Amino acid sequence: MKVVLRQDVENLGEKGSVKNVADGYARNYLIPKGMAVVATPGEMKVVATNEAVKQRKIARQEQELQGLADRINGQKLEFEARAGSNGRLFGSVTNGDIAEKLSAAIGSEIDRRKVVIDEPIRTTGEHAVTVNLIGKLRPQVTVVVHGIVDEDEEVEQPVSDAADDTATLDLVADEQNELAAEA
Repeated sequence: MKVVLRQDVENLGEKGSVKNVADGYARNYLIPKGMAVVATPGEMKVVATNEAVKQRKIARQEQELQGLADRINGQKLEFEARAGSNGRLFGSVTNGDIAEKLSAAIGSEIDRRKVVIDEPIRTTGEHAVTVNLIGKLRPQVTVVVHGIVDEDEEVEQPVSDAADDTATLDLVADEQNELAAEA
């Protein structure tokens, strides 16, 4: 049975989409709960009209935000964070940090939810980050993370086995010399 979803349904689809579902699922669950209606020709026209309105709205917003996208695209944001000697940060650089610094750099407010990173940045170096404004407008920024190593931290130097062996041999030789001197 074809239905038009009236609200987002998990594992099925978004509001306004037309889906083909099992008859029992539609009759017993989706329609009684108000999540969907049967896809009649009249409903299909409403869906087509709503989709056209949605596309026009996105196109208008893309035109308005094109200037902002041009200012964002190619920006280079630099962060300094405490890091270990291997380049791994003690904390992380999150999408909120990136949005805050980007907003300051371009002079317009950027929502942290529009900054797309799979997971927080936890290593030093350059990272490419996408800002999802709307529709097809997805400018790229470069995030450069510089690691700061604290001078107070003592870096443990591995002691070589050869030095340990030499020290042990010297002690044994000293003990043998003492024993020989006593005898």
